Amino acid sequence: MFVPCTDSAPDLTGCTLLMPAVSVGNVGQLAMDLIISTLNMCKIGYFYTDCLVPMVGNNPYATAEENSAELSINTEVYSLPSRKLVALQLRSIFIKYKSKSFCEKLLAWVKSSGFSRVIVLSSSHSYHRNDLQLRSAPFRYLLTPSMQKSVQNKMKNLNWQEMEKSPCIPEMKDSELCIRIPGGGITKTLYDESCSKGIQMAVLLKFASEGDNIPDAIGLVEYLNEWLQITKPCSDSKPSTLPWKFPSSWRLLFGSGLPPALF
Repeated sequence: MFVPCTDSAPDLTGCTLLMPAVSVGNVGQLAMDLIISTLNMCKIGYFYTDCLVPMVGNNPYATAEENSAELSINTEVYSLPSRKLVALQLRSIFIKYKSKSFCEKLLAWVKSSGFSRVIVLSSSHSYHRNDLQLRSAPFRYLLTPSMQKSVQNKMKNLNWQEMEKSPCIPEMKDSELCIRIPGGGITKTLYDESCSKGIQMAVLLKFASEGDNIPDAIGLVEYLNEWLQITKPCSDSKPSTLPWKFPSSWRLLFGSGLPPALF
């Protein structure tokens, strides 16, 4: 499924894979845009798959006229070798009944490539929160059993809250409790499959609603940054400000401006 940009496949052994889920508000995908743009990650390949709706567009991370005409497609892979980080960006929705197949192929690639761990950035419908979730921070995390051994203490030190279990059938009071991520797309499937295959995976998500989800994306990458320290705070008069670089494609996130002729 993975096709490298060069003749030889890159060595991804021991790297951390960051990826989004196509979820409510596209929060995970926007967060990945911020990470790829801020770290100036280079494209190393793409996925050749029939599981997502085909699409093609200009370079979303163009920095000059010279590279603005480069083409991008629905599923591309970026890398930052100095930090052993690999980023998978999804830009399209799944074709009906193909999402599970994609998850299986993706995790097979994860195992064959030798990734040390996978971190999924996602979101969930804010209106599905219970009373406890409404009174606390809008972020949650999930760890597969094989991941808990290495980072569970770190999460506790950060005072992060694990995703709570809720009734599998909300309408039934006596329903069994399980992990539910409404609006999370493939998040739950990826998590369940990783648990059964022994893959080290962490899911970081934010409760969100559809709309201008740039603040949600910034919040999610700052949440991730507390753990991975992807980038350091600016050393100016506002030391708490993190230097996330908006990609050039965000200028048209909500379309072009209104034509003056209307007025």
